[in-house]
Amino acid sequence: MTDIAFFLAATFAAGLLMSVVKLPALLGFLLAGFLLEAAGVRELPYLDFIAELGVTLLLFGIGLKLDLRSLLGREVWVTTGAHVALSVAVGTGFLWILALLGFPLLTGADVGTMALIAFALSFSSTVFVVKVLEDKAEIQSFYGRIAIGILVMQDLVAVIFMTASKGELPSLWALPLLLGLWPLGWVARRLWRVVPPGEMQALFGLAMALGPGYAAFDAVGLKGDLGALVVGMLLAGDAAASELSHRLFGLKDLLLVGFFISIGFGGTANVQTVVLGLVLLLLLPAQVLLYVWLLDRHRLRRRTSVKAGLLLGNFSEFGLIVTAVATSSGLLDEDWLVVMSVAVAASFVVATVINARSDGWLRLARRVMPMHPPYDVHPHERPISFGPARAVVMGMGRVGRAAYAELGQVYGLEVLGVENLPTRVTDLREDGFAIVEADAADGDFWARLESTGQVDIVVLAMPFHGAGKLALRELTASDYTGIVAVVAQYDTEVLEYQELGADVVVQLYEGAGTTLAERAAEALAERD
Repeated sequence: MTDIAFFLAATFAAGLLMSVVKLPALLGFLLAGFLLEAAGVRELPYLDFIAELGVTLLLFGIGLKLDLRSLLGREVWVTTGAHVALSVAVGTGFLWILALLGFPLLTGADVGTMALIAFALSFSSTVFVVKVLEDKAEIQSFYGRIAIGILVMQDLVAVIFMTASKGELPSLWALPLLLGLWPLGWVARRLWRVVPPGEMQALFGLAMALGPGYAAFDAVGLKGDLGALVVGMLLAGDAAASELSHRLFGLKDLLLVGFFISIGFGGTANVQTVVLGLVLLLLLPAQVLLYVWLLDRHRLRRRTSVKAGLLLGNFSEFGLIVTAVATSSGLLDEDWLVVMSVAVAASFVVATVINARSDGWLRLARRVMPMHPPYDVHPHERPISFGPARAVVMGMGRVGRAAYAELGQVYGLEVLGVENLPTRVTDLREDGFAIVEADAADGDFWARLESTGQVDIVVLAMPFHGAGKLALRELTASDYTGIVAVVAQYDTEVLEYQELGADVVVQLYEGAGTTLAERAAEALAERD
C-alpha cells in the first residue's frame, strides 16, 4: 500500500505542476514515470495491466463514436498506406545519415534494421490524439474523424506486423469470430435496451469491451484492444452510446494515467540513449508535412489537412511494441527500448505545444498553400447554404431536437438542423428533419457558410461547452445580428456565454424544471 501511495503522490504532484504552468497533465504523468525510474523506484507489478485496460477502454470509447464509413474514404486508407511507406523511406535515410555521423547504436546497422526502426517511428499515438481531441471537444470534428480513421487503419497494419513478427497465423477460430460479430452486435443492442441506467450501464460497457472485445480477439491471436474497438463500433449509433461513453470517461482517464507512467519504465536512460531519442524528434516535421501533403492531395481544405497533420505529428506507443519484439529476437540492442521511450515521451511534449498553437501554424500554412477552388474540394467540405431557413439549430441531440420541434411546430418558422454525427444525420433525415451534416465547432464551417443574413434565430445546443463557445465567437465575428440562444449545464458556463454576447442562455436543469412545471399545469388543466 505504501508503494501505491508513493506512486499516486508523485503522479499527482507532477500532473499538478504541469496544470499550473498551463500544460496538459499527461506531460506530468510522463515526467513522473521517468523520475520514478531514475530514482530506482520499482515499477508496480500491475502497472502494465492498468495501462492496457486504459487503452482498451479508450479504443472501446472511440468505437462507440466511430462511423464505419469514415474508414472507407480514400483520404483515410490511401493516406495511411502512403504515409507508412514514405515515412519508412524518409526515416531509413535519416538513420543512415546518423550512422555516418557516428551515433554508436547505429554503427554497423544494416538497412533492414534501420527500416525496422523507421517503421516503428512511422505510427502516431492513438492515446495521445484522442486525449487532445477530447480536451478540445473536437473528437467529432471532420479533421478529428479523419485522424482517428488513419489511426484505426494503422492499428490494422499493427495487427499484420504482430502476426508476421510472431511467425504464426491467427487461430482458425478467428474467421468464425469475425463472421459472428454482426449477429453479436444485433443481440448486444437488444440486450442493451433492458439494461437499467447507472452502474449497470457502465458494467455492461466493461463486459462488452473486455469479453467479446479484448478476450475473444486475444484468444484467437488478434490484438485484444483492436477487438474492443470493433465491439464499440458495433454498438455505435445506438441512442445510449453517448451516455455509455460518458459513464466510462472518468474510469478510462484514470486508468490511462498508468499508461503514461509506464512509458518512463522502459529502462535506465543514459546520455547516449537520451540524446539519440531527442535527435529522432527531427523526424516529426517530415511526418507532419507528409500527412498534410497527402491529405491535401485528396482535395481537403487547408484547415483540415493542417489540423489533422499537426495532430498526428507524434510517435506512437506502438513503436515501443515493435522495438520490444525486435530486441527480444536479437535484431536490436536493448538500449533501443530506452531510446524509443525517450522519443515517444518527448514527441508528446512537442506535439502538445504545437497543437496548442495550431491556429498560428494554420495561418502560416494558408499563406504558402494554394486554396482549392470551391467546386474542386472534398464533398464534405463544399460551401454550405442555410437556404430559406429563418431558424438554425446547431447540435441535434435531445435538446436540439426539442428546440427544432418547438420553433417549427409552435412558432411556424422554417428550421434547419446542423449536426456533425453522420449516423444521426441519416436517422433524422429519415424522420423528416431538414438537416445538414457539418461541424459548427469547426472554424472552416463558418468559412464555408454562404450567408446567415436571412436567419433570425440560432440555437446552440452542442453537448460540449467548448464547442458552444467557439460557435458563439464565430457568430459574433461574422457580424450576425439575430438572436443567439445557448443551453448551458453549469452556472459558470451561463456567465461565460453571457459575456460572449449570447442573447438567451438557459441553464439545462432550470429549463428542465420550467418544462416540467408547464406540462404539469397543462395536465391539470386537461383534467379539469
